[in-house]
Amino acid sequence: MGERALNRVVVAGGAGLVGLPLVRSLAKQGTQVIVLSRNPAKLRLPAGATAHSWDDLPALLDGVDAVINLAGEGIADKRWTPSRKAAILDSRIRATARLIAAMRACSRRPAALVNASAVGYYIPKEETPVEEGAAPGSGFLAEVCQAWEAEAAAASALGVRVALVRIGVVLAREGGALPKMALPVRWYLGCKLGSGRQGLSWIHLDDLVAMLTEAAQNPAWEGAFNGAAPQPLSNEAFTGLLAKRLHRPMLPVPGFLTTAATKLLLGEMAEALLLLGAFVLPTRAQALGFAFRFPTAQAALEDLL
Repeated sequence: MGERALNRVVVAGGAGLVGLPLVRSLAKQGTQVIVLSRNPAKLRLPAGATAHSWDDLPALLDGVDAVINLAGEGIADKRWTPSRKAAILDSRIRATARLIAAMRACSRRPAALVNASAVGYYIPKEETPVEEGAAPGSGFLAEVCQAWEAEAAAASALGVRVALVRIGVVLAREGGALPKMALPVRWYLGCKLGSGRQGLSWIHLDDLVAMLTEAAQNPAWEGAFNGAAPQPLSNEAFTGLLAKRLHRPMLPVPGFLTTAATKLLLGEMAEALLLLGAFVLPTRAQALGFAFRFPTAQAALEDLL
């Protein structure tokens, strides 16, 4: 089967760091983009894209070529209190459940559901590469990913092709992790976090937009895919590249000090997002011929900084 033309696509979570560039890219290609939003009147979208309320489901999904679901509260926006953790999980499960229920009510169901997940799905490992078949981890972030994917997988029983994209750290010029990571380096405070050996699996925003688009239109994309560049790095190696790009030194701060400081500042979130990690590879995407514009962190940083 060849790639399916994307004439009409619904994007849930189309106003965020990844969603808005995705909407712009799809609209530029001539796709009619329908963005689901809790506040549709406040969105500023490009020509070819329109904002709609979630209350307009299920009619919006009838006969569309794909639904791309990025909806959910930001993982790293606030400290993980019990209420914040509940909001992170519930926002993802509720949004996905509403989409599945709407698909069930359609007379012509969407051809595909591309659902976001995260590389936090996996067990953190030092050095050992992680592919899509690896076992899931434990802890809050892994449990969120597993529950989210299970909710999305229910669309398969409706005859909808499901692609789950486990996204790494998204590197973007404006917003997301990169400006926060670059700030201490710019102020001559760059250093490894913890042991520095933990994996940092990343992806350039442009490559992620291209991957989500490919997953929406290519019938071969079914099941789990790692949305990360083919050359993950350790935290220490990535910070070193960042320092070199910004013409700053790396400070030889002992790991136990940065571990203690990071945990003090961020609590439980510190370990899950910064002090542990895996070297995740996009094995299935590359096997299907997906080509990265920015396969190395050096190339990505040269483009973004």
